[in-house]
Amino acid sequence: MNKLIANGGCGVGVLGVLLTSAAGIWRITGHYHLAGFETMTLFVGGMGLILIGCFAKLHLLTPPSA
Repeated sequence: MNKLIANGGCGVGVLGVLLTSAAGIWRITGHYHLAGFETMTLFVGGMGLILIGCFAKLHLLTPPSA
């Protein structure tokens, strides 16, 4: 189960970085919409995915409560 959480956290984190980067680059070039969504919405969604990946990794680092 820990391996699944670790791999899932990494996958979600990488997806978040890619989405955030794409939205940021698209916004810098002067475009305000990408794939029917505002770029700031995609940017915030990417940050949320990164946060979920960080929480998954943090869950693995915390010791079980006794």
